[in-house]
Amino acid sequence: MKTLSQSDFNKNYQTHLKHLRLKGLRPKTIEAYSRAIRRIGDYFDNQIHDLSEQQLLDYFSNLLNTHSWSAVKLDLYGLKFFYTHVLHKRWEQVNLIKPPKTQRLPDIVTINEAHQLFQVTRKLSYRAFYEVLHSLGFRLGEGLRLEVSEVDSQRMRVHIRDSKGNKDRFVPLAKVTLNVIRRFGLVHRTPLFIFPGRHGGLKSAHLAKTPRIEMAFRPLCVR
Repeated sequence: MKTLSQSDFNKNYQTHLKHLRLKGLRPKTIEAYSRAIRRIGDYFDNQIHDLSEQQLLDYFSNLLNTHSWSAVKLDLYGLKFFYTHVLHKRWEQVNLIKPPKTQRLPDIVTINEAHQLFQVTRKLSYRAFYEVLHSLGFRLGEGLRLEVSEVDSQRMRVHIRDSKGNKDRFVPLAKVTLNVIRRFGLVHRTPLFIFPGRHGGLKSAHLAKTPRIEMAFRPLCVR
């Protein structure tokens, strides 16, 4: 088997990134598939161009010891994409992995329970974010990216752009939610995002050019 150098791997990796972007995949998918190739490359010392079934069994078995089934699937899909579009090889390991089927029901709180959680959340930006997210039924990323221009107070609806599956949709806007957005807007005074980045603190919030991404990684804070 021909041994590839670090430069060969890096070249293939860059080609991989180009194909991911040109195929119109979502940013999160691009990051997951590219992370898969980096991780697999590290594991096999960059020699991933001709992996045997036994090597793949060993890799994914070890990965499952430290990561979730979701990570295993993403690494598998990322490697398949790499083989298909970069190496131009047929993917033979079709039945290598079969994740267990699971069906979990989400924990649903009542309206009163939700209001109690909001009231004990002392940080204003978090409380406003949770109220808007709960009222509109947003995903985390949809709430964080929400822009002022997407809130239509005349038609009482919110325009969600480029959501899951690269689709737009309209969501009804309740008056109470509009009031929350307006009151919070008076605090940060940002003309672009509903929940602006706060790298410069509250005094610089009106100059923010990015949303407040860190809220996506924090649990409900009641302290």
